[in-house]
Amino acid sequence: MKTSQNHKIDTIWYTRCTVPTPLSIALQLGWVEQEFSRDGIAIRSLLESSKPTNFNSNYDHNLPNLFRQGGSVPPIWVRSNGQQTKVIGLTWTDEFQSIISLPNSGINTLKDIKGRRVGIPKHEYPVDHNRASALRAFQVALNTIGLTLNDVELIDLPDSAYVHVSDGHARHSYVSEVYALVRDEVDVVYVKDVRGAEVSNLLGANVVFDLGFHPDPFIRISNCSPRPLTVNADTIEKHPDIVSRLLRQVARAGQWAQKHPDETVTLISRETGWSEYWVRRVFGADVHKNLRIGLTEESINGISVFKDFLFENGFLKENFDINSWIDPSPLDSIKAEVISLVR
Repeated sequence: MKTSQNHKIDTIWYTRCTVPTPLSIALQLGWVEQEFSRDGIAIRSLLESSKPTNFNSNYDHNLPNLFRQGGSVPPIWVRSNGQQTKVIGLTWTDEFQSIISLPNSGINTLKDIKGRRVGIPKHEYPVDHNRASALRAFQVALNTIGLTLNDVELIDLPDSAYVHVSDGHARHSYVSEVYALVRDEVDVVYVKDVRGAEVSNLLGANVVFDLGFHPDPFIRISNCSPRPLTVNADTIEKHPDIVSRLLRQVARAGQWAQKHPDETVTLISRETGWSEYWVRRVFGADVHKNLRIGLTEESINGISVFKDFLFENGFLKENFDINSWIDPSPLDSIKAEVISLVR
């Protein structure tokens, strides 16, 4: 299918967080570039842009014809601010998420947290996804034993108090939390993904509560799951064929991963910069099975729950109906072509 000559484009932009996504797999396998090479359409990462302001599109999605897959807080925040984007698919890839304490702290279970100091990060981001994830983790964990955030002392951990980087290098995600723990300024913190697992291992920390692989999916909902694939609404309107063709390659990558577990872990390792050992340990032995993109009821409910949490806790200016944000038409257009596509 050809792109309308009235709205011809020469570049498709993409951005994705350094996490396991089928978008990343499709890009690394070269399938997206191959799909559009015959049309003379370039496939470019935001990191390739010569305009520094374009980098902000990972958060504000201002760049035209941009596809993004990664953490859910920024795209939810963008939609709340009025940016016209659409969700065309969701993946649910569980990962390490834990509330931890130092050894010999006397905090070994959730019941031990009552009345104690809970460290909550406070970063200078357009929207603080780390803070949102930590607050939700403590809220849902405490609720499992009949407690609320009012039963603990929340301690802000602002970057200015812990981060002193003068050489321009990015800081570690959990430097504020680690400093606060070892200085005995807080008793427990929340950590996630490989960086969180590494920190826990180095500290010999107690895992007070495991959220990442909890049997209740409601507990696992966070910035990391489910992860939306979003695109500008006008790209769907003007270039529905372009959107469907890219989504086809993403869906194909998710299916390919199921049959290629070792190769998938290698690609995730290459994308994230984390060793294959840590990828398997943090995302589980079945990570290759959890990269299929679709619009399942569970995933839609999951991102709706998280959106409501963000609004209720002041991370969003305006609430919105999650179903109005989702456009199933690109997925509908390819479901007959992709075997076992999860809908």
